[in-house]
Amino acid sequence: MARGEFWLLLSVATSVFATSSRPCASRDFGHGSVVCVCNATYCDEVELLGEVTAGNAVVFTSSKSGRRLERSVLTSSSSSPGNALKYTVNTATKMQTMMGFGAAFTDAVGINLVRLPPAMQDQILSQYFSPSGHGYTIGRVPMASTDFSTHEYSYDDIPLDFDWLHFNLTAEDFLYKIPFISKAIQLTNDSLNLFASPWSAPGWMKPSGHMKGGGSLLGDPSGPYYVSWANYFVKFFEAYHAQGIDFWGLTVQNEPMSGADPNYPWQTMYFSAAMERDFVKNHLGPALKASSLTKDLKTFRAKLQILKDPLAAQYVSGIAMHWYEDWAVPATVLSVTHARHPDYFILATEACTAYLPGQAKPILGDWDRAEQYANDVIQDVENWVSGWVDWNFVLDMQGGPNWVNNTVDSPIIVNADAVEYYKQPMWHALGHFSRFVKPGAVRVELNVSKKNSDLEGVAFLNEDGTKTVVLLNKSLKNSDPITVSDSSSSDNVYSIALEPSSIVTIVFR
Repeated sequence: MARGEFWLLLSVATSVFATSSRPCASRDFGHGSVVCVCNATYCDEVELLGEVTAGNAVVFTSSKSGRRLERSVLTSSSSSPGNALKYTVNTATKMQTMMGFGAAFTDAVGINLVRLPPAMQDQILSQYFSPSGHGYTIGRVPMASTDFSTHEYSYDDIPLDFDWLHFNLTAEDFLYKIPFISKAIQLTNDSLNLFASPWSAPGWMKPSGHMKGGGSLLGDPSGPYYVSWANYFVKFFEAYHAQGIDFWGLTVQNEPMSGADPNYPWQTMYFSAAMERDFVKNHLGPALKASSLTKDLKTFRAKLQILKDPLAAQYVSGIAMHWYEDWAVPATVLSVTHARHPDYFILATEACTAYLPGQAKPILGDWDRAEQYANDVIQDVENWVSGWVDWNFVLDMQGGPNWVNNTVDSPIIVNADAVEYYKQPMWHALGHFSRFVKPGAVRVELNVSKKNSDLEGVAFLNEDGTKTVVLLNKSLKNSDPITVSDSSSSDNVYSIALEPSSIVTIVFR
């Protein structure tokens, strides 16, 4: 009998929570909470939302105690407990329209998927991208290698090939990216919005001769290196189009400021705000617009100086940011950014836990990391972020592979030796948003009768007229009674108490 063959043969710490159509086969690794174990013969399924009828709210709950997107129904009343903390949804005050949620198709993701049987590969993709799964609608695709590859490579490593005569996709694209991107596109019924991000130009275009480490493009900003680098983008999109994959957008450069460090340990390239502005204005924007394939691509970047230049801004559709300095910079700066540039969407394009030196990498069953994800989504969206994109959606037991050992954690961890994988609490935390807040939903005002630092929430009006409220209880104890209602329907009040360390999604009419 193969290891991991039957879910019933899990460790003695395994138990089953029987409230979903196929309950979580939970396993406790001793890290504070549980994971849901999936193998070749069994994997849990989260119950569907189902019909939302007047006077009844559908509730999904996850908690440190082991609940995982468990479905229940609340019936409304015409009043609330006197001591209740009251959340009131005001759909008359509308903010940003949501673009959706997603994750990145890195080499590491593909490498871990191919280590599993094909049926399990398909299962993971379905749990992320199908309408009955998390319903992801955004995918990030690195242009060539990143630290989450097994080595450094570009699409043309022939020095001085400015015309890209030797440009070719690599084995990594054909083995680890294209097959899974294609399946994800099918699962989303062709509604997957893909955007590309480069980490570095080929090494021969930088002073060091390597993609690894800092440095900017060689030569004058109007010279052949800059012109050729802009055309590299077009070549990339043409190559993927030839494989049946088209893109929605791109970022100009992954974390360009890291390129100021010549000893940066993995692929990067430096652009100052002024350099990026001029590159977009003089080279990249015109190159993309000149091609019928790329003329409508959305370009987005974090360098706001670009938006102050009308000639550069005409090529930009949105603003991108990562979460790695959230501990130092409050999310309210995003509201300031929106106020200054209200015509540009804001997209959170990368997040992961365990990215700091010295942090334990995958921690199986860690609830704190799920809470970090939920907190970040709420804070970002409350400050005008329209979409949220995770980093690797699958990694191995060490948090890789990663060719420079920059390993991190992930919502799904693959144990290829046991032919099983583990759905982390982070996976369920993201599902509390992505399953119930679809593209086209609008964030609406959520008023609370009294501030409580342990509780956070955000509200949405969905296109079908239902409302979604997501609440996070960071406290280690039960919340006081909470009510949720719509300001236009005071007779329909939904009362609930949030258990310690929990996330709750409430959908009602």
